Amino acid sequence: MTARIVSIGTAVPPARIAQDAVRELFASQPGVDRLTRRRIQGAFGASAIEHRHTVLGELAGLPPTPGGPEFLDADGTLRAPTTGPRNDLYTRLAPGLGAEAARTALTDAGLAASAITHVVTVSCTGFFAPGPDYRLVRDLGLPTTTERYHLGFIGCAAALPGLRLAARITDSQPDAVVLVVCVELCSLHIRASADPQQIVAASVFGDGAAAAIVAGPAAVQDAGGLDLDRFGTALTDEGEDDMVWTIGDHGFEMVLSAEVPRIIGREIRAAVDRFVGPDAPDAWAVHPGGRSVLDRVEAGLDLDPAALDASRAVLREYGNMSSATILFILRGLLHDDTLPEGARIAGLAFGPGLTVESALMTRRLGRGRTSGHDAVRQDLAAGVAPALAARA
Repeated sequence: MTARIVSIGTAVPPARIAQDAVRELFASQPGVDRLTRRRIQGAFGASAIEHRHTVLGELAGLPPTPGGPEFLDADGTLRAPTTGPRNDLYTRLAPGLGAEAARTALTDAGLAASAITHVVTVSCTGFFAPGPDYRLVRDLGLPTTTERYHLGFIGCAAALPGLRLAARITDSQPDAVVLVVCVELCSLHIRASADPQQIVAASVFGDGAAAAIVAGPAAVQDAGGLDLDRFGTALTDEGEDDMVWTIGDHGFEMVLSAEVPRIIGREIRAAVDRFVGPDAPDAWAVHPGGRSVLDRVEAGLDLDPAALDASRAVLREYGNMSSATILFILRGLLHDDTLPEGARIAGLAFGPGLTVESALMTRRLGRGRTSGHDAVRQDLAAGVAPALAARA
């Protein structure tokens, strides 16, 4: 038996913004010329996003965060706070959102916080120390002996390395229970810009957090979930300058060139064939960097259009939440009653470099379970090993 995701929890900020409203906000900024307006209309209109969530309540007509920088003037003009105040807001808001997702994961798994032995946090939208890993120990009341690791600035692909690290931990400590938390506040880096690449970034990114509980083989004997069978990583032959994430004076700057989907489309078949092998997966969890990325993956792998429905649904309702996004997709598949015992799921995510991260998973319903919902909500107390039960 291998490491297994036994539950996934998600959380988003309360402010929900419609894509059409954000498009009009950007298009109405002072100094926007006709060409820039066309680019904004085109990028937002082609995104396949209907709504996103943001910690910037003022974008949804709510009051700004008390004591935080102002991002929107009374006349609707976007302001340009410097990076320090933006990062201060990340420090204030990211820990709570990550803890909310983690609590949901613990509840779904039927586990007490005391069962957690390791914490892995993932983020690329802010920095502080002691960081999100420390805050989770304090905010959730985890044992002070909990081992902590942080994966920073890996970008949209980082959830899969986070799960890979959790699996490696359970390889050496089979009774480990690892909490993996991804939290991204992408909207903190919003800015008005005529740069086509910045316009594309503004059209897709949203805020969210997701948490996965990964248990080792000696920790959970009969719980349902997703077995983490194997992982892969590959650098494409080009793309180093096409997906870039840097720190600027007015927030972090994301470069997403038009070449990104084309590079993925050209190279995805070879990367996946090397990793998955001859047998096609039963389901796909593909990070929706944008609609064009999903279109290129679909075409490059000759997939049925329905194969990426789970990814397209998350993109439509939440946008691209960087590293957290693929865990939202996996949560949907974890609750999908149509996926049978033994179904194989392939996960793909893309990060700066261009880097392709892959994971192959197997669906497990748990002892005596016949549906996906029951597999996640089962009483783990009946299936935990004595070592975990003693901690819980």
